[in-house]
Amino acid sequence: MTFLAAVVLFLISINRLEYQALFTVPARQTGVLSSAVVLAFLWQIQAGILPHLDIHILGLTAVTLVLGWRLGILSATLASLLHGYFAGFSVAELGDFWLFTALIPCYLSYGFFALCYHYLPRHFFVYIFVCAFIFAGTVGCLKILVSALYYYAVGTYSWFELADNYIHFAIIMWFPEAMLNGMAITLLITYRPHWVKTFYDKEYLDK
Repeated sequence: MTFLAAVVLFLISINRLEYQALFTVPARQTGVLSSAVVLAFLWQIQAGILPHLDIHILGLTAVTLVLGWRLGILSATLASLLHGYFAGFSVAELGDFWLFTALIPCYLSYGFFALCYHYLPRHFFVYIFVCAFIFAGTVGCLKILVSALYYYAVGTYSWFELADNYIHFAIIMWFPEAMLNGMAITLLITYRPHWVKTFYDKEYLDK
């Protein structure tokens, strides 16, 4: 079920022009592949008490802001396949991981960015502290909550087990998730702003 949902969400992200540009611009290929490798490595550093309830930093808000949501989803998908290969996931386990760890956080990250872009002042510090810092921590917390609701709905764990062994980690993980993404985006838009697809110099700097 989750694998099918993940496939649908991935197919929605495919855009012919975006992929044509990807295949013709080596720099974009490097960005997608290097981000996938970094994500896969980052996801290897994890902790957890119960099966399926792993705790780790996502890093997907920064990737989505840098690559855009379509290529961000592609990079996260490649990272999921790489992580799943080394972890020895079954198809069902890969579907769960792909959906909850990769796709949903990418969609949430870009959705929050779009809200910020349209409804908040377009300012350098707004981009850093709201889009990259606050939203990254929020996405990390929502990933844990959505995963918990799913495993509760399918009867894998009771709500007491989830609350006691998983959900409360959302509060603990908010700050490191926000800090890592915020620092990454701060460094990139300071020294390589042209690498960040969602950062528009004329709108965020000419204030």
